[in-house]
Amino acid sequence: MTDFTAHAVASLPGAAAPPTPVGPGLLGFIVVAAIGVALYFLVKSMNRQISKIEVPREAELDRPGAPLDRPEADLDKPGAGEQEAHPRPNGTR
Repeated sequence: MTDFTAHAVASLPGAAAPPTPVGPGLLGFIVVAAIGVALYFLVKSMNRQISKIEVPREAELDRPGAPLDRPEADLDKPGAGEQEAHPRPNGTR
């Protein structure tokens, strides 16, 4: 409705021409496209890093002698005794 009134006012003698619409233009498109390309490479790199993480399986954790079951190997590290003094509520180390 305002579009019709702008044309009606512009047709009156002595009225100023309506302003031209302003948009983001080429610069806005280039900025958005660059952000999209950067996001693509960021996600690709993140997937590569996540795929390097080795998650122990449940069968490996239940096995006796698993690395998580041997706290005596870490006793020579500083702060190893603090772990024993404050056990987690679920009984794990």
